[in-house]
Amino acid sequence: MRTLLFIIQFVISIALIVVVTAQSSKGEGLGSIGGGAQLFFAANKGLEAFLNKVTVWLAVAFMLSSIAVTLVNY
Repeated sequence: MRTLLFIIQFVISIALIVVVTAQSSKGEGLGSIGGGAQLFFAANKGLEAFLNKVTVWLAVAFMLSSIAVTLVNY
């Protein structure tokens, strides 16, 4: 059981890394604090919105798998 959970967590982590690196850079970084508010008001369209949703779901899955691994090992 532990091995299966480790494999699942590994696959989720690799998928999360791939999805995050596939996203386009917003380009503003901390510059949005100084008045470049396009970062907050720009609408996500198409592929960007899909990648954002997949990132959220993979992050939640990674968190849950981490909790499961901890509980099984405890």
